[in-house]
Parts: sequence; structure tokens; C-alpha cells
Amino acid sequence: MTSAEPAAGAAGVSGNVAAAWGVRERPHRGPRPGLSLRRIVDAAVQVADVEGLGAVSMGRVAAQLGTAPMSLYRHVSSKEDLLTLMVDAAWGEAPERPAPGEGWRVGLSRWAWALRGRARRHPWVVRIPLNGLPIMPNEVAWFENALACLAGTGLSEARKASVVLLLAGYVRNLATTEADIEAAILASGLTPVDWMATYPRMLAELADPRRFPALIEFIAAGVFEAEDGPDDEFIFGLDRILDGVGVFIQDRERDLHRRGQADGDRSYCAAVRMARSE
Repeated sequence: MTSAEPAAGAAGVSGNVAAAWGVRERPHRGPRPGLSLRRIVDAAVQVADVEGLGAVSMGRVAAQLGTAPMSLYRHVSSKEDLLTLMVDAAWGEAPERPAPGEGWRVGLSRWAWALRGRARRHPWVVRIPLNGLPIMPNEVAWFENALACLAGTGLSEARKASVVLLLAGYVRNLATTEADIEAAILASGLTPVDWMATYPRMLAELADPRRFPALIEFIAAGVFEAEDGPDDEFIFGLDRILDGVGVFIQDRERDLHRRGQADGDRSYCAAVRMARSE
């Protein structure tokens, strides 16, 4: 991790957050245990990856480690804290910092693709609701990386955060939708192609063309028969978001330029008035 670590004993920092940053270990009683926080979190991630998020419990994770559930509480105070640690572990380390001269669009695109990759590797990670602003070490590093991509854009710090939130929300939302679709296909027992083909057939039978003319035209166009790549929707949405950010940055630059010209004109007029009064 390249981001700065918080000072030990920082006010308001919980034991699990501090331990995740490596500031201090959770206090424990008795002999020093053989477990570690990292081993526990890694085991929980493995359970979620293989068996799903619903299978994660203190008892199941303890069984994965070959120990008693109570031994986990020496390091993790609750399942909720364990989930928080799992999320940070699933996102992993942030991408490398932008290279010198790298444009904001290239940097943010790389950032979004990396975030998508982690969400696809650990689909359960988007099922855990956000419980606050970024505070865990990997979360903070991802935020730092995205902000660094926007350096030199002229955007205010608040608007940089708005862009990061917009992009992260898009990645999470699409990952959630894709996970839902994959789960529905799995439950149906059909192949993805057959599952997609049933939808337009059902709509064609149910929808009255007089009430849903646009929908009937949509079905007739064969949209569900197209063999799109798995990333086509992601690419389309990402490009549109970055297009919008680009327009916003250009508008901001033009606005600042106009203000600079206006300030210059006022300064010139003031200088002329002063010269005439002398």
C-alpha cells in the first residue's frame, strides 16, 4: 500500500479498522493465539467465493480454519466487522498511480476496469451494503488513485469526489445487475442463450402491439438475438459517463477562461481610470 497510514490511537478508529491498517492488533486475553486477522479474513473470502455470501458465518469460517468459533472473537468482534474486512480484502490493492502525462480519461477508464475485475472475481462484494465513507486501507487507496487521475482537470475537490462516486456507482450497479441475471439463469436450468430467447417470446405473446408499439419494434429488431461480447454494456456505459465528464471539464475550463478575461478587462479599465485621474 502506498497511501499513508493513520496515526496509532487516532480518535474514533475502531479496533478492527486500526488492525486492518496495521496500526495495532485487537487486544486479546490469554496466550497469543495461532490465528491472525488476515487468516480469518482470507478464510471468510474463500467461503464466500465458493459457497456464496449466505454461507459466511463465524462458525463456518472457524470450521474452514479448523478451530473453534470463539477463537475468532479474539480478532473480530462480530460478523458485521468481518464483512467489512472481507469487502476491503475483496477489492484488494488499487491500480498503480497514473503514469506521468497520462490523461484523466485513460486513468479513470483503467480504474473502472480494475474495479469491475474485482467485482467479477468476488461477485458477493456488491451484495454487502456500504456502511460509511471509505475508511479501510484498500478502499482509501482506490479513492486516492481515482482522485490522482483527476489531477490537472481543474475540477474542485468536491467535484472530483462526485466523479469518483458516479463511476464507482456505475460499476457496482452493473455488477449487481449482472450477478442477478447470472443467478436467474442458473436457477432456470437453461443455457444463457435459451434463457435470453424466452424473454422476447413471452413479451410478444403478452404485449398488445397497440399499447406497446415501441416494445414490439424493439423485439422485432432482434436485440436478444445479437451475440454481444460480455463487456459490451460496460464499455457503452463507461464511455458515455466519461464523455459526460469530459464535457463538464471543458465547460469548466471555458468558464474559468471567461472569468479570467473578465477580470483582466476590469483590471485594464481600472488602470485606465487611475491613469486619467492622475
